[in-house]
Amino acid sequence: MDTKKFRICVTVKGVVQGVGFRWYVQRHAERIGLRGFVKNLYNGDVYAEAEGDEALLKDFISTIKRGPSGSHVTDTIVSWSDSKNEFNFFEIRH
Repeated sequence: MDTKKFRICVTVKGVVQGVGFRWYVQRHAERIGLRGFVKNLYNGDVYAEAEGDEALLKDFISTIKRGPSGSHVTDTIVSWSDSKNEFNFFEIRH
């Protein structure tokens, strides 16, 4: 029996551009087996969508809140929904 898959949408605020944040997020997502994407927003935030098991998504959120060295996360806004199963891998979008 398959475990239920979820999707999260995360907006990360703070010093999160120009510090390798997207690469950090992609690397962690790939390591734990999530699918989705991460991208910079024009207002200086970073936005990510990821799909996978609930426990892995919670780990992903925790890692995003820490960020790479050089970043300073001031807020994360997370919304949860059921997986749409539309991603094949985790990518950085431009």
